[in-house]
Amino acid sequence: MLELWRRLGRNFNEEYGIEVSPTPITAGETVTVRYNGTLAEQGAKQITLHAGYGTGDNWEEVFDVPMTKQPDGSWTAEVAIDTDSQFHFCFTDGKSWDNNYGKNWTYEVHNGLNPGK
Repeated sequence: MLELWRRLGRNFNEEYGIEVSPTPITAGETVTVRYNGTLAEQGAKQITLHAGYGTGDNWEEVFDVPMTKQPDGSWTAEVAIDTDSQFHFCFTDGKSWDNNYGKNWTYEVHNGLNPGK
């Protein structure tokens, strides 16, 4: 199943219940973040994607996106990626956080140009 997701341009981290699609991320695309981690497993009534852009541990342009619960119990949110900086995110239910043990999740964003051409 994981190999199928990779062929479809998706990145799934089974241990944490995170899927980002499409990957790799290119500036100008809209990505879907699917979450089925700890907060979902604990029966959260609402989950918010807390996200931002930046490099390293620096978050800029921080924003929140309410997630939508899916029939399979996972939660999804769509984000228009309008920068070629890194895309950082974590999740909250308003009381607790799932932030990858303080490391958050970070994906590189490519500018869509083919180097060397």
